[in-house]
Amino acid sequence: MKLQLKKYKEQQKEWPQNGYHIMAQYDDEKIIVYQSYRPEIGNFAVKNQFFGGAFSLDRMTWIKPNFLWMMYRNGWATKEGQEVVLAIHLKKEAFESYVKNAVYSSFKPELYVSYEAWQEDVANSNVRLQWDPDHDPYGVKLERRAIQIGLRKEYIKRYAKDDVLEIEDVSDFVSEQYKFVKNKDLENLFTPAEKPLIFKDEKLNTYLKLK
Repeated sequence: MKLQLKKYKEQQKEWPQNGYHIMAQYDDEKIIVYQSYRPEIGNFAVKNQFFGGAFSLDRMTWIKPNFLWMMYRNGWATKEGQEVVLAIHLKKEAFESYVKNAVYSSFKPELYVSYEAWQEDVANSNVRLQWDPDHDPYGVKLERRAIQIGLRKEYIKRYAKDDVLEIEDVSDFVSEQYKFVKNKDLENLFTPAEKPLIFKDEKLNTYLKLK
């Protein structure tokens, strides 16, 4: 497994406790995002190193750079249809392209002159942006917000193959760490090393509410 890991408790002390933050593992070339699928889709992706087979290019797919938000969403891979957890090594420039073209999934009066103007943007955009409460390992809501990005049409086609550098199955790692969560032993819990992502584009940072 190529994920860089760090003790959760150590990271918790360093992470921002509130505000809007893209918490992720990244470097200059790539960023890790997560998705969970049923074995038919997840195993195909790992074997072929692209999304195909039963994976649908006709519906929106949501990617999450924050590991613990993914664990909240899939119940640490215990939910039906989300048993295979994938760590997708994604081109960082592709991720930045997604957020630059993203439209908020709910109306933001501070960004639009009218509700109708926002609706028009939604209709014309193929990338969605959503901020949700982040969660701790037990699934408890935090004040910090976590991002997820929805892709469809030409963006999902790019994401499925061209934008991917590598696809890893991290399901075994998730199962191992879930044992510590169930035993309320967070001292021994390891999670992917993550830090806030800030872009060089200040206008983009402002649009995303990043500080």
